[in-house]
Amino acid sequence: SLTLEHAEQIISNLIDAVIDRARHPLILNKLEGDAALLYAEVVSGDVAAIRGILAQVRSFFPAFSACVGALSKMSRNCSCDACTNITSLSLKAFVHTGEILLKNLRQFEEMAGEPVILLHRMMKNNVQGTEYVLLSDAAVRDADLGVLNLQSQIEQVEGMGRHQFWLANAEDLPAELGPMKAREDRQDVSREGVYRNLPAAAASPGSGNRISRWWHSLGK
Repeated sequence: SLTLEHAEQIISNLIDAVIDRARHPLILNKLEGDAALLYAEVVSGDVAAIRGILAQVRSFFPAFSACVGALSKMSRNCSCDACTNITSLSLKAFVHTGEILLKNLRQFEEMAGEPVILLHRMMKNNVQGTEYVLLSDAAVRDADLGVLNLQSQIEQVEGMGRHQFWLANAEDLPAELGPMKAREDRQDVSREGVYRNLPAAAASPGSGNRISRWWHSLGK
């Protein structure tokens, strides 16, 4: 029970250290076990915004590493399995771009659409490594990254066929965040539309759906 308690606290601290580095336009959607799901609404074709988001993803890794070091130092007198294995923990990030549906259900915002499914299935891959960034072909193209420093990774995605992904180290991502416009300046232009009172769906106060572009997830 002590190991489980310390493991939960360690994971919580590490996730907090990572998402604390997230800045506009990234939005934390939810926590999924030992992973955090974030997304951003951007104008289609806004390469600078997408590269800025990738720069944030890059910054997650040193934040994670620094937290691992701090936690390991704090827990050096504890012999439970969770504390003695802190330094073996690592971070993985999964990045995809696409058009998704954002569903407002009371106070919750849920994401739906094929890009959401693909992103979750990107985590079930054959990559040999414990710390990396895996980008979809769409993310590489929309960020205008080029593939010179990236490693091709072909995966057979369950129910979705063969997909081209690109494997990167954090330092292969853009380093500069660059200037970000205020959220209210970008919000309307980054949405394709709002759909309310959908067929076979009971409307409730605050409910509605909208189409949004670009999102990413990261997990450990």
